[in-house]
Amino acid sequence: MSGIYSNVYAQAVSSTELINKSRDYDGKAVVYQGEVIGDVMARGEFAWINLNDGKNAIGVWIKKDLTSSIAYTGAYKTGGDVVEVTGVFHRSCLDHGGDLDIHAQNLRRIEGGKDLEEKLSARRVKASWGLGAMVIILWITKLLNKLRKQK
Repeated sequence: MSGIYSNVYAQAVSSTELINKSRDYDGKAVVYQGEVIGDVMARGEFAWINLNDGKNAIGVWIKKDLTSSIAYTGAYKTGGDVVEVTGVFHRSCLDHGGDLDIHAQNLRRIEGGKDLEEKLSARRVKASWGLGAMVIILWITKLLNKLRKQK
């Protein structure tokens, strides 16, 4: 079955379209592209990966050996590889507890992921200092009120 997908490069469908038109795509071959987020979760000879196209994430069930080209998975300090999968879409997969998923036959790495630098926002730093100052002022006010009541 995987042979019919080997050289097909159709336009990828979005997660929003898959979700909104899930009845139309159910049981059909789709091409879906997104950033690999979270972990590659191995389950015997297969693995789960989650692909986020910027709007939603879709779970993908795939042979574990096809995930070997994934170098980065998206997390707090990393941007995940962007990959394209070709497979069969299930709006309510009987094999996986009724979840919406794609059973992929192919995976193609489109763009490599990378480590992300944490950037401090000047606005957030100023807001943090302001909030800290307010807490100190409130604490001092409470302490002074307590001392006045004791006199």
